[in-house]
Amino acid sequence: MGLMDNMKQLGDLKKMRDQAMEIQKKLSGIKITVEHKGVTVVMTADQKVVSIDGEQDFNKITEAVNEALKQTQKVAAEEMKGLMGGLGIPGM
Repeated sequence: MGLMDNMKQLGDLKKMRDQAMEIQKKLSGIKITVEHKGVTVVMTADQKVVSIDGEQDFNKITEAVNEALKQTQKVAAEEMKGLMGGLGIPGM
């Protein structure tokens, strides 16, 4: 591998890093609200809890948070499709 190949790889890595940081920033700005069994959970798509309101039952809160996590994972997966598709990784 020559110097030019190494330079291209470094450029590709920087581009991938920049794209990943852009997606992370975008995910942090997306808020998802889930209402589940009397509990409302607001979470960002990068899986940070913003608020939890409603029932004080621990099991209901746990279920609502888990449901919110599922939703954030779906949003993050959709956002990542574009990045992974651009990498040319087989099976992604």
